[in-house]
Amino acid sequence: MPLSDWSENIVIGEMTDEPILSDDLKLLIARAEKKQADLHLVLDMRGVTYLNSSNIAQLLQLRKIVVAAKGSLHLCGVKDAVWSILLMTGLDRLFKFTDDVPTALAAAQLGL
Repeated sequence: MPLSDWSENIVIGEMTDEPILSDDLKLLIARAEKKQADLHLVLDMRGVTYLNSSNIAQLLQLRKIVVAAKGSLHLCGVKDAVWSILLMTGLDRLFKFTDDVPTALAAAQLGL
């Protein structure tokens, strides 16, 4: 996954399908645990066509770490198949979603 530091506190991750997705989420979790506060993650999900239970658990863990540190986690470009999984599990109410990376970046900058 290409990770890019958009600013001091905003990181953009381009996510892809398994088997890479699990490893990428582990790296993001480790990075979020090292960052003390105010980390905003923008995950470009356009390359993800399916989420398994392990991926969902990792996303929840990542969200918990980031929110506890007064940051935010934005998922953008979510495909229909992934969106339906998030809807069925009720996670559509937990995560922040945008259509694209620029919109997510604006939301992260504004603290939304």
